[in-house]
Amino acid sequence: MGLALGIRHVQGLFMLPMTMEHGWSRETFSLALAIQNLVFGLAQPVTGMLADRLGGARVLAVGAVLYGIGLATMAFAGTPAALVLGCGVVIGVALSCTAFGVVYGILSRMTPEADRGWALGLAGAVGGAGQFIAVPATQALQDSQGWVGALLVLGGVMALMVAVAPLLKDRPVTGGAARSPQDAAPSLRSAVRQALRHRSFWLLNLGFLACGFQLAFIASHLPAYLLDRGAPPQLAVAGLAVIALTNIVGTYACGRLGDIYRGKYLLTAVYLLRTAAMALFVLCPLSATSVYLFCGVLGLLWLGTAPLTNALVSQLFGVQYIGTLFGLVFLGHQLGAFMGVWLGGHVFDATRSYDLVWLGAIALGLIAAGLHWPIDDRPVTWTTAAQAT
Repeated sequence: MGLALGIRHVQGLFMLPMTMEHGWSRETFSLALAIQNLVFGLAQPVTGMLADRLGGARVLAVGAVLYGIGLATMAFAGTPAALVLGCGVVIGVALSCTAFGVVYGILSRMTPEADRGWALGLAGAVGGAGQFIAVPATQALQDSQGWVGALLVLGGVMALMVAVAPLLKDRPVTGGAARSPQDAAPSLRSAVRQALRHRSFWLLNLGFLACGFQLAFIASHLPAYLLDRGAPPQLAVAGLAVIALTNIVGTYACGRLGDIYRGKYLLTAVYLLRTAAMALFVLCPLSATSVYLFCGVLGLLWLGTAPLTNALVSQLFGVQYIGTLFGLVFLGHQLGAFMGVWLGGHVFDATRSYDLVWLGAIALGLIAAGLHWPIDDRPVTWTTAAQAT
């Protein structure tokens, strides 16, 4: 997960060298990343279901190989269609196998409820460490091997992770033991149907959409935004590194706090603080200090929503089908990510400015905070087929 999220975090560093060499617009590159996020979200319920039924090790192994293939295809893409295939479709599916949904599902089944926030927060911290390491590593690879060589090296490292999958002792959960003896879950189809009728499930989904929009836009377009404002390239790289570094602390802290406080209130606070940080960053004069402060604060709030949201889904619906149900919630996140990445490039090409996208991200953050506050976080009592009849 650290490698998967790390490589995903640095793909914005390839935007300018690739578009300049191929003569593509930023919207072309942004569309490929947007499709990656969309495919990531669309595939997540499916790969989560496979992990629930077959175990996560197999899904992780397939994802590692696909990730390597996608990065290699991206390196040799000579047309926008090839870029969309490699960067968009293949890596999108690979991420659904190697990142949040599958890994958090495994950990949710492995840990008791009292320690679940700690475990998810720790996993998120490892993901943040991967992001932090990937930034200087990718920059060094681009300097020494060029952007094509950098993509091939990253793809090779990711594909080698298939050797680690057999070491994972993950077992799919069967029967009612995943929840509690007195409240066994129904079939997968029935559980999904009941979740889709639950108001709080949709509030989580819509709120997570704002998270995806904000993070995908910033991760993909912050380097270009800073360069457009006259900042040196080193500052853009350092900003992403600061986000990744502080994310290690922030994600762990959010997961740990989720064991103590109600997740819906923590999520409301995260969205409000993140939105305030973006508003101040846009309004204040740009400087190295403002970039470092913004990235530091944003990093503390970066991926903290993921373990909190996963824990809230587990609290509501149990862990037997957590991969599938969190995958459906994560689909909302990735729909937002699609819009954030693509609109960033589209709006810039149309207006030569990112201002409208920043305003949209701020507005969505406020909406997300309002959506999480009224969530009913009491565990759901499943309706079995016999009760339904």
